Amino acid sequence: MPFSKPSIAVVGAGKVGSALALLLSRQGYPVTGVADKSLSLARYVAEKLKVPATGKPEEITGGAEVVFITTPDRVIAQVAGEINERGGFRAGQAVFHTSGAFPSEEVGIARHSGALAASLHPLQSFADVKMAMENLQGSYFALEGDAGALPLAEQIVKDLGGRSIYIAAQDKPLYHAAACIASNYLVSLMHLATGLYSRFGLSRPEAFQALLPLAEGTIKNISQEGPVRALTGPVARGDGTTLEGHLEALKKVGGQEWELYRKLGLYTVKVAMEKGSIDLNQVERLEEIFRGHINE
Repeated sequence: MPFSKPSIAVVGAGKVGSALALLLSRQGYPVTGVADKSLSLARYVAEKLKVPATGKPEEITGGAEVVFITTPDRVIAQVAGEINERGGFRAGQAVFHTSGAFPSEEVGIARHSGALAASLHPLQSFADVKMAMENLQGSYFALEGDAGALPLAEQIVKDLGGRSIYIAAQDKPLYHAAACIASNYLVSLMHLATGLYSRFGLSRPEAFQALLPLAEGTIKNISQEGPVRALTGPVARGDGTTLEGHLEALKKVGGQEWELYRKLGLYTVKVAMEKGSIDLNQVERLEEIFRGHINE
């Protein structure tokens, strides 16, 4: 049976907190207020929702059934502790934080007041509030924490148009590392690739426009075939001669670029093996090419 829409307070008016406040309000969740150490940030969101804005979270958390602490990861526990000290938590509440890296214990102090503690992490990247609101639809959310809070968390995710997965507290660092690889390091790889194109005359914006369709096509292939079957290119073909040429060219660019390409190549050999597109002789040859450059 679906839950009635509980009232929510949002502590932290950054991209995630602002998007959650706005989207959940649209879904019928009453917002008791928005808090942030930057009162201007809190007011920006609160004025849209016609709710109080404050720099003192305890002023809005006590009247809410659900408290979202959406501050930077490094201060979640500190903020929760301050709210607790000032009597801002109460029995029957659910207190969520939205960190992917840290477990629900970061807000565990709320349990001292009889509240439930859990984490609800959107597996998505947020360039700004508008993009956050758009990207949350269809995203997965990792849920972890007190069993009594998880059905409510799942309903919130459903109302946001997302999908829930459950994760153990001890697995949060590995979960978050994988998310960083899929998102943050993808950005870094595009930065690397566009920088290489700039070495033969293209500006970085021109290089990005040239490479973007390739990246989008690759993502589409992955979405349709999965990451193994979507693999193409010289490693998947066992084309050692081409790879040797790449490594020689990258030596002239810089050691970091060359080393990164080599490490990625060795990993990609494993993917090609899983795909079955290269035989054992080709595997040995490619590994020799990538490993043979270590001490040069």
